[in-house]
This record gives sequence, structure tokens and C-alpha cells, in this order.
Amino acid sequence: MTVTVAIDCMGGDHGPEVTVRAALEFVRKQDDVRAILVGVDEKIRPLLGGVVEPRLTLRHASEVVSMDESPALAIRAKKDSSMRVALDAVRNGEADACVSAGNTGALMAISRFVLKMLPGIDRPAICTVLPTMSGHVHVLDLGANVDCSPEHLLQFAIMGVSLVGAIEHRERPGVGLLNIGEEDIKGNDVVKRAAELLKDSGLNFVGNVEGDGLYRGEADVVVCDGFVGNVALKASEGLAQMLAVSLRQEFDRNLLTRLAALISRPVIGRFKRRFDPRRYNGAGLLGLCGIVVKSHGAADAFAFGHALDYAADAARTGVLESISRRIAQLAPQRPVAEVA
Repeated sequence: MTVTVAIDCMGGDHGPEVTVRAALEFVRKQDDVRAILVGVDEKIRPLLGGVVEPRLTLRHASEVVSMDESPALAIRAKKDSSMRVALDAVRNGEADACVSAGNTGALMAISRFVLKMLPGIDRPAICTVLPTMSGHVHVLDLGANVDCSPEHLLQFAIMGVSLVGAIEHRERPGVGLLNIGEEDIKGNDVVKRAAELLKDSGLNFVGNVEGDGLYRGEADVVVCDGFVGNVALKASEGLAQMLAVSLRQEFDRNLLTRLAALISRPVIGRFKRRFDPRRYNGAGLLGLCGIVVKSHGAADAFAFGHALDYAADAARTGVLESISRRIAQLAPQRPVAEVA
């Protein structure tokens, strides 16, 4: 099976300098992938350096969605943006997935407008992987939906379980509900009702998970609303950055500590590789009728390459079909709600 990924080359903090380099490496290391590079032709073509790669296609888009542009304006006024053209390629069946490091709000809005929602899903959710003591955990939503109903949280759980089941071939991944305590009486009314729905859903619901439980690996999938999820994610990123800076400062304190750093370099190197956030780059926009992956805006070529790998894996393993199948099995009686 050949997988084709449409790449919004103009998105992110670094634009084509990063996305094109990552795309070249992507097609070189995987024989079963193709890439459509979407963006301003005169900015992309020079970065190819005369490389002729039959599995690499360049598609011109005359407009770019800026990082601070409103989603409504991006939909109405920029129909030939690199983001829109890449998503059109997925809708038209030319590509199996789209990857962008651009404006998150615009990507979510345009994706929903172009691709529409899967039957039985009201809202898309942003899902990413975080490292844990024992492996990793999939967390959603991370910012697409600030206010959620209990039914939305149930849908997020179904989508997360479907993703893990398809990509990792796990029959019954454990699902946790992010909360301020493990006890059933903790949390607001939405979370309490969501817990009841999850218990009755047939999913492998392991209960409430506190913030520190994310990193202990208490569940394979953890669900929450986008407000809580985004705060948890950004707080975790800030903590990781603080620890890295503090560690460098302590090792550089004097001659003795610098010698200790030299001796412990292999251990530090393995630690950095294990928790390098670039290795976890790429968040899936789940619930759409198409595979869309959001890369961090500040991603370098290494990190953006991981987002491309994530998209290709999702396409290969039939994530969309898995989500549709589970929704039909677990919530067949529930009509799709109209969401403004």
C-alpha cells in the first residue's frame, strides 16, 4: 500500500526551510510513501536543490494562512492557501493524509469545513502522545474544544481507543478521565456524568486520573476538555524546559560539576533522547472524514518528520475506519448533534 501525504509547506515558524527538508527525508527513508508539497512555488522549488524524486510532487498555492489569522478569515478569504489546497487533496482522494505546522485554529476550522465530520462525531479533538514512566499515553482533547458535554468526552474516548487499537494493535486500551481526584465524588458535573457514560460504554474505563497519573502511565488513553488538556500540555512543556535549563546550570557551576557532566554524558544523552519532545511531535485531529495531523509550529526538520511518520502510520492502519466502526458499535442509538 502506497500512502500519500499532502504537506502544507508554508505553515509554522520556519516554513519551507523545515517542511521541505523533512519531506525529502520522509520519502527517502520510506519506500511506500509519496508526498505532495503544497505552497508558493518560487519558495519551495529552490529548496529542492535540483533533486528529482518521482514520489515527490510540487503543487502551487498562491496564499498563506498566517499564524495569527482568524479562522473565519482563513476560510472565507484564502481559498488558495497552502493549508486549504493540502486539505482539498485529502478530500479529493489525491492524498491519504494532510500535515501542517500552521495556525491551529485555522487548520481545525478549514479541516472541518472541507472534510466534514465522521458520522456520530460532533466535534473534532486534538490528540497527541506524551511520554510516561512505562511508555506513552494518548491524551485528548488538547485545545480544540474549550467547553465539552459528557457525550463529547465519551466520543473523545472512543476516538482515542480506536486510534490506539489501530496503530498499536491493542484490543482493549485502558481509558482514564482527567480529574482533580481519583474518587468518584470529585470533579464538576460534566466530568461526573462523563464517568458514568464511560462506565456504561463497554470501553476499558480505568477511572479518574489525576495530573501526575498522566506520567505514571495509569491509562493508555486519557480524555479531558480542551481547556484542561491544553493547560496540562503547556505546563508539562514548561516544566520540561525548566528542568533542562536547571540541569545545564548545575552541571556548569564549577570545575567539579563540569567533570561530573562529562562522566554522566552517556546517561544524560539517553535521558534526552527518551524525553525529547520532538520525538512526540504530531497531534491528530480526530473525528474528521480524513486524516489531519498538526505539527508544533516551532518544529525543526526532525520533529516535523515525526509528524509525517505519524500521518503515514494513521493512514496505513485504517484509523478512520476503526473510529467509524467503534462509534457504530458503542453509540448506535445516539443521533449526531448539530453544533454551531
